[in-house]
Formats: sequence, structure tokens, C-alpha cells
Amino acid sequence: MPSPAPPSVHGLKYSLFYGRPGVREAGYDNERGKGDHRHFQGAETAYAFTSVEQLVADFWSDVRTLRGGK
Repeated sequence: MPSPAPPSVHGLKYSLFYGRPGVREAGYDNERGKGDHRHFQGAETAYAFTSVEQLVADFWSDVRTLRGGK
């Protein structure tokens, strides 16, 4: 298993993006030094990664919200 990118404790590297060139409306990623975090409408907050399935569900929930869905 790959080693974690601190401060993340899991061995996964991920980056999910929704937007257009030059504008990130929603995104989830982890990087060394920052760990797991979420980008949503210009704000960056910590993200509590629990599983790949939950990560994908949370990402699509944000996308639906931005597109005016439920």
C-alpha cells in the first residue's frame, strides 16, 4: 500500500474537480502538508475522509447543489 501524504493517514491520492477553466466551483483533494480538504464556491475547508464511496457521494452532492438540484 502506498504511504500516506501527511497529514492524511490513508494511502490514497485523489483530486476531484468541477468547474470551468480558471474557476473551481467544487473540488476535493489531498496534498502533502494540507491533507484532505474540500473546495466549495471559493472556500477551502478540511474534509474528513472516511471512504472512496463517501468521497464520491459528497462530491456529487456538491455538484448537484451547484447545478440547482437536490
